Amino acid sequence: MTISEKKKLERDIFRRLRDEVSINQRENVEKKVKSYVDSFIKKSKNIGYIAIYWPLKNEVDIRSLKEKISLALPRCTDKKDLLFYPWDEKPLTKDSEGILSPNNSFSLSYEQISMILVPCLSIDKNLIRLGYGGGYFDKLRRDKNWRNVPCLGVLASNCVSRIPLTRAEWDIPLSGFITEKEIFV
Repeated sequence: MTISEKKKLERDIFRRLRDEVSINQRENVEKKVKSYVDSFIKKSKNIGYIAIYWPLKNEVDIRSLKEKISLALPRCTDKKDLLFYPWDEKPLTKDSEGILSPNNSFSLSYEQISMILVPCLSIDKNLIRLGYGGGYFDKLRRDKNWRNVPCLGVLASNCVSRIPLTRAEWDIPLSGFITEKEIFV
């Protein structure tokens, strides 16, 4: 079985597990994320933007962080690049993947982002993330400057893999992850 076939199988398994997560469980993950962000803000002197994601079906919705801090949202380009833009009051438009995102004239640099929170179908204790297979986050984090920005996965505890996930040579481990049960950083 090829790496891509193994990853497809893992995606099917963890997508089903994620779809079983209750609303209450997702809300508890959101609370844990808020708690972590609060402590991160207290420890840091100069907070820039915190990059989050626009939630897709059954992903944990952390958009309420906007009440406390300046947020950035990603925008996927036709060239498979991921750029972050300030989430302001302007209407969002769909990016090349059909996900709502800002369409501002300037993107943010790694120096302006203090933390990136990413959705995960799964993650293992080696911090290998299983996403949807687009490779956007791995491509972004190939750049060592972006890799130095803390990047944490957000998911429910039942989607944390007890065994190592299939890893391709381009997979870059995250900095940690947050579930309703733990903050693993």
